[in-house]
Amino acid sequence: MKAIVTVTGRDKTGIIAGVSATLAECGVNILDISQTVLQEYFAMIMLVDLSGSKVSFKDLSEKLTETGRNMCMDIRIMREEIFDAMHRI
Repeated sequence: MKAIVTVTGRDKTGIIAGVSATLAECGVNILDISQTVLQEYFAMIMLVDLSGSKVSFKDLSEKLTETGRNMCMDIRIMREEIFDAMHRI
């Protein structure tokens, strides 16, 4: 199963490293990343593969939320099928 991870907040050093470390701890593989800095704001979208995850989707979501809170960032995860359904015309 795949999922979309979004990360937003003020730009600072270590954002990608922090999010990647949490994903790696949980056995989640990063398939693709798109990130940008808009003035002082950071925005990133990641496509991840959950097939090797060591934790439930709920636990992963909570771990990412906690990582975001510790970094003063907003981190959210959404299953790919939900993301696709929301963006169908």
